This record gives sequence, C-alpha cells and structure tokens, in this order.
Amino acid sequence: MITITEASLEDIAKIQEIAHITWPITYGEILTAEQLEYMLDMIYSNEALSKQIQNKEQLFYLISDTESVIGFIGIEHNYKNEAITKIHKIYLLPETQGKGFGKIVFEEIAKMALENNSKELLLNVNRFNTALNFYKKLGFEIKETVDIEIGNGYLMEDYVMGKNI
Repeated sequence: MITITEASLEDIAKIQEIAHITWPITYGEILTAEQLEYMLDMIYSNEALSKQIQNKEQLFYLISDTESVIGFIGIEHNYKNEAITKIHKIYLLPETQGKGFGKIVFEEIAKMALENNSKELLLNVNRFNTALNFYKKLGFEIKETVDIEIGNGYLMEDYVMGKNI
C-alpha cells in the first residue's frame, strides 16, 4: 500500500535525500560525475526547490509505503496551456523498484491529470535511461528527440514521451 501526499517546503530535505540516492544509480553510467553533480545542484538546491514549490511551478508529492517515504514526483498540470500533465520528476528508491510501485504511481498521476482536465501525460527521459522500457510498457510512445542545453556545456539528451489518458 502506498500513499501520495503533496509535499511542502518542510519536505525539501527528503526530496534532496532521495534525489541524491537515486540519481547516481539512474544516471551514473550515462552522465559524467561532474554533470551529475552540476545537475543535482541546479535542480535540487534549496533555492530551486523552494521556488518551484512556493510558486507551484511544479506540484511535488511524496510517495510513501507503510513505513517511510520511498520516492517523489514533480508534475505540472496545464502544461504550456494545453490539456497535458507533464511529469517532470519521478524517482523511487532503488530497493522499491520492481515491486509494482511505479505502475501504481503512474495510475495515480493519471487520476490527478484527469481531475485537472488533462488528456495526455508527457515526460522526458534520457535516451540511454533503462526506464525507457518501463515507460513503453506503460503505453508511452516517443514523440520527439530533444537535446536541451542546461549550461556549463552540458546537454540533456532526451526523448519526449507521451500517453493519452
């Protein structure tokens, strides 16, 4: 049994902790250590998370099992003023993967999206991320290939994937 609850400023440390556990595992063989550190600092600094949470640029939710927080998501409804919910972040602790939690989380995101009049889920995934196969199993399809400059000479080499709901 998992629960998904909206995160607040008080949850920033927990979000950062999970990001710092999951990112090296997820991206350690894809990105250099320098790029990994740069991106973690850029995306998960106290300032960046506080701004996103306070301004509701993304809605952050904590994912918990019966014992503890096991992950988080960051989503945006009405993405680019369209009937789309963009999944900016979805991370579950490594020891929880393969237990069906990811599928449940995506089902809950779809429910939230429908409640907010979305007709599609959208996400970016690194082209070399093994999660790509998981997303395909959930019904997501590659819509486009993008290279996003993030500063310091680094690129995010992503697929944009979508799924109608």
